[in-house]
Amino acid sequence: MPPGLSYDAVTQTQIHERTWDRRPDGYRRFESSVVIGRGDAAWASAADVLQWGVKTRSGFDVRPSAASASDDLHVVPDRDYTLVARIGPVRLQEPVRVVDVVDLPDRRGFAYGTRPGHPVSGEEAFIVHRATDGTVWLTLRSLTRASGGWRRLLFPAALLAQPFYRRRYQAALRQPA
Repeated sequence: MPPGLSYDAVTQTQIHERTWDRRPDGYRRFESSVVIGRGDAAWASAADVLQWGVKTRSGFDVRPSAASASDDLHVVPDRDYTLVARIGPVRLQEPVRVVDVVDLPDRRGFAYGTRPGHPVSGEEAFIVHRATDGTVWLTLRSLTRASGGWRRLLFPAALLAQPFYRRRYQAALRQPA
């Protein structure tokens, strides 16, 4: 396992690629794409994905690590963050590291990997891309498996929560028609 990460399939969500062909053993694989808008305004708004917009608009707090503390939430490769999920009065901390970023004229996004202490182990990616007809898409990709130690007991609950959060992610960057 790479130092500081809790999984070994680093960058296997292939955010630079239009098609995703990786299937690492031992991981649950998920991919889904939805239209989030059309035209230049939708594309400009979707750039917020590189400011953690898909997470913050979904109800998460995003905190850069102390070593990189800054109010700037720009996604930076190899930077550690703590995502904080609010579930009623409970605050669940999820330590992550940005493992890949893409910022091209028609494709933007990032992937983060879990660090020790995260309730699951794996990688999650958020990619916005623009088709030639101006349609703007959000693609979610993830590789997930149970964490080690006592956190393994949380995995069934995490699997139940994933569809809820995925729907929130898909709505987070969507533009009104």
